[in-house]
Amino acid sequence: MKDEIIRVDQAGEYGATRIYAGQLAIMGGRHPMAGSIARMAAQEEVHRERFDALIAERGVRPTLLQPFWNVAGFALGAATALIGPKAAMACTAAIETEIDRHYGEQLDRLGDSDPELSGVIAEFRAEEVEHRDTAIANGAEQAPAYPLLSGAIRLGCRIAINLSRHI
Repeated sequence: MKDEIIRVDQAGEYGATRIYAGQLAIMGGRHPMAGSIARMAAQEEVHRERFDALIAERGVRPTLLQPFWNVAGFALGAATALIGPKAAMACTAAIETEIDRHYGEQLDRLGDSDPELSGVIAEFRAEEVEHRDTAIANGAEQAPAYPLLSGAIRLGCRIAINLSRHI
């Protein structure tokens, strides 16, 4: 169970760094949202580095899908940024909503069995909720076809989590 948690969370944090890279590649540093996106991307990079360390420390096999998440994450970020800044924020809001739920389930499953891992997940969960709230405050829900866009991204996130558990 713990290996699966670490594998999935490392894959998710890696995917998040790629989504933000795609958004920043399209929006550039001049866009008003670029600063917020860059700050969230920096936090996701810290999260990824911590899960990379846990993979190494605990001998966990990373997902074999990382090359796919590299491309898919960047493409999702770039595509939503091409739609517009509110769509980029809708992407963040949708993903972070799923990650909040996902991390909550993991914390419930872990209970008191691994205080170090639980602490990492709880800390990162709080930051992911901040990202979601930032995205909503910056117009995520005003994106074109928000319910459809959000629903599709949330479904994709759930699929990515399930695939990364096993592959």
